[in-house]
Amino acid sequence: MSSIQFFGWEAFYDEDRHLQANQEAKSGRHYTMYHGTSVQQARQIIRSGFKQSADGMLGPGVYVSRDQKKAERYPLRSQPTDRIVLKLSVDCGKIKKIDKDNHPMQKTWNSHGYDTAWVPPNCGMKAVPSGLEEDCVFDPVRIEVTDIALAPNMTILTELKQLIAQNQKAPTNSNTSGTCTVCKLKVGPAHAVQLCWGCGETICALMIKHKCDRY
Repeated sequence: MSSIQFFGWEAFYDEDRHLQANQEAKSGRHYTMYHGTSVQQARQIIRSGFKQSADGMLGPGVYVSRDQKKAERYPLRSQPTDRIVLKLSVDCGKIKKIDKDNHPMQKTWNSHGYDTAWVPPNCGMKAVPSGLEEDCVFDPVRIEVTDIALAPNMTILTELKQLIAQNQKAPTNSNTSGTCTVCKLKVGPAHAVQLCWGCGETICALMIKHKCDRY
């Protein structure tokens, strides 16, 4: 019997994170979303996290979208040189679809036990003339900045990416229960990690990529 050499792997593990904006959102999932803001506010958000707005079309919360084009419109009436689009990982929790004007839960969905309100694209709501998908997340703790999707120039892009990297290394008081320390995926109860039998690096079977340094 011939021996098998282990070199590593590369996988595509999406967990519905990149569900298209026109697809039905599912409760209890993490999604990639976007938030448009100013350069200065982007710095503040990366350093200190999001803050809940006092009100809005869907009531208090943080307004985000799975459609990057929607986020690129904000802040409204600002110059393109002062627009940043943050790429986010959002723990949506329980989702309520709001798809018509004067919906009975349009601003009270959270008091009914929902964590996120979702406005589907092209649903006809007058408050969304663009017809682009929109979400409101009640608790800012459910949102993590993972990258910069759009910046006015390379200098600002590099600065903000460095801030994100520094923030990810900093200690945090957020609840990381159920998050693997190696693959960073939230998979319910923490799962086992092990040493690569080739190079000895700590690995997890759900890692997107591992290249064994021994070979």
